[in-house]
Amino acid sequence: MTDTAERDLLDRAVVQDPYPLYREMREQTRVGKHVVKTLSAEVRAWVVTGYDDTRALLADPRLSKDAGILPEAIARHALDPSTVATTYPASMLFSDPPEHTRLRRLIGRAFTARRVEALRPWIVELTGKLLDGIEPGAGFDAVERIALPVPLAVIGRLLGVPDGMYEDFRRWNDVVAGIEADREVKHATITEAYGELAALAKARRERPGDDLISQLQQVEDDGVRMTDAELLATVFLMMNAGYETTANLISSGLLALLLHPDEQLRLRRDPGLVPLAVEEFLRWESPLNFTTIRCTAEEVAIGDVTIPPGELVFFSLCAANRDPARFHAPDVLDVGREAGHLAFGHGVHRCLGAPLARMEGRIVFGALLERFPAWHLAVPAEALEWRASLQFRGLRSLPVRMDSKESDMGGPA
Repeated sequence: MTDTAERDLLDRAVVQDPYPLYREMREQTRVGKHVVKTLSAEVRAWVVTGYDDTRALLADPRLSKDAGILPEAIARHALDPSTVATTYPASMLFSDPPEHTRLRRLIGRAFTARRVEALRPWIVELTGKLLDGIEPGAGFDAVERIALPVPLAVIGRLLGVPDGMYEDFRRWNDVVAGIEADREVKHATITEAYGELAALAKARRERPGDDLISQLQQVEDDGVRMTDAELLATVFLMMNAGYETTANLISSGLLALLLHPDEQLRLRRDPGLVPLAVEEFLRWESPLNFTTIRCTAEEVAIGDVTIPPGELVFFSLCAANRDPARFHAPDVLDVGREAGHLAFGHGVHRCLGAPLARMEGRIVFGALLERFPAWHLAVPAEALEWRASLQFRGLRSLPVRMDSKESDMGGPA
């Protein structure tokens, strides 16, 4: 059966809690066609919600991310073609093999496991300093004080970006990833961002350092380096993806433990479960809700539904990670769960920064559990607001109190 009901996926009730709708979509059909709000336009596209279908199709070469064909496909399916971007950047995110293979190999030579691991002591120190600034028993916004500052500082240090540009990162990403700004505003924002990043790349080219921007300009594949356009697109991608999803992981994980005091107590009694808990937070509230856009290069069959060539396809990672066909009691938080998730994607486009995000999550949660024996939501859970975005799943703010002495854990005091 084909589901073509045009549901409002950004209705406030759905944004606050999308899982009842995702459950309904999953139960009605394996794939359905809906109106999806992309970064640039509203389009009619197929949405896949099941775990097995998502995992298989994320690695299927019949689904293309080629920047050369996406704009025309998006315009063809857009509710208003005038809102469609005319080009997509020449980046690893919007390319297929062999171009994607070349770019990922180049990035991998600069963004190494050794480079990520070398950041560990500094991230531990940074986290400690941030927690030093929290007054026990006083209310604060965990998004602004913990969840955002850690990954922002980490990606800034990794790329070699001056501290003064961190707020620019946030401002640019809020516009580009949000749904409020129109195409002209987004285009102006991206132009501004690329201009600033181009100036930074030029400075690093003249005086190279041990940062990733310097390294990306030097790495070669068969004697060929990245073009300037590829470099800027790569840095822009890493700048945004490098902090937004990790910030969502931290804030959503904090909320999960606040709402499930028994699981929080379980972690306190067995800190060795923290790595598994981070994986469960990623499954419980995938920081990336919808994957970026894909286009069918040829016919694709999903169950009894056949998607023709030239159609747009999205995958809901939040829906796939709550699929009962894959996860026992998927709506139950279990910090000891060992089942896998798709929060980092799958296939050739699987998130390159997954090891860094995991490291940051483990360090932050380990430190918070050790430093503060009791956590409280400072507002009723129903008062929390989730960002209106199909791409990301993240809280606008998370008002909490953290106490240095044990007390009742859980809801607002």
